[in-house]
Amino acid sequence: MRSSTRPKVDSRADSVEKKVARLDAELRKYKEQMKKMRDGPGKNAVKQKAMRVLKQKKMYESQLDNLRQQSFNMEQANYATQSLKDTQATVVAMKAGVKQMKKEFKNINIDDIEDIQDDMADMLEQSEEVQEALGRSYGTPELDDDELEAELDALGDDLALDDDLSYLDEASKAPEIPGTEPGAASVSQDGVVLDEFGLPKIPERAQ
Repeated sequence: MRSSTRPKVDSRADSVEKKVARLDAELRKYKEQMKKMRDGPGKNAVKQKAMRVLKQKKMYESQLDNLRQQSFNMEQANYATQSLKDTQATVVAMKAGVKQMKKEFKNINIDDIEDIQDDMADMLEQSEEVQEALGRSYGTPELDDDELEAELDALGDDLALDDDLSYLDEASKAPEIPGTEPGAASVSQDGVVLDEFGLPKIPERAQ
């Protein structure tokens, strides 16, 4: 909470600062007058006024420095006080958190957690045994590796023989099956009448 004294000190400092500014302006006016005057009683009188204004200015400046320092000290004290309050609130919150953690830890039994871990490991192991049992094969003959290798080599020769597809080429060269019945005539693309053998048909002579 901000102290009620500091605003008063700041207000007094502002008032004194305004007085210093007015005296400074008055002092500059006297200095300008003295520049334009010749030495003599008149100039000396103005000089005496300037001296009195300068003394007042110095006095107010000293008072102003004192007030500004007081305001700064109070600000530092307020800052330190607020920091202590924040620290205290943090400590209270931490204590409450630790207390709550202790309360929750009382509800947890480390032995129960270890038992759960052991049970889970046993269940996983049993699950693997079940999967292995389900994937077991039955009636599989025991085969010798040498016999399998020999059979694999022979199988390779059989596959090489099967790769010969020349018989398909011979089949593709066979004459096409006639699309018409025996004795039936057909017409070629050029309009020529063909007999059942695909040869140009000889026109019959008129009787």
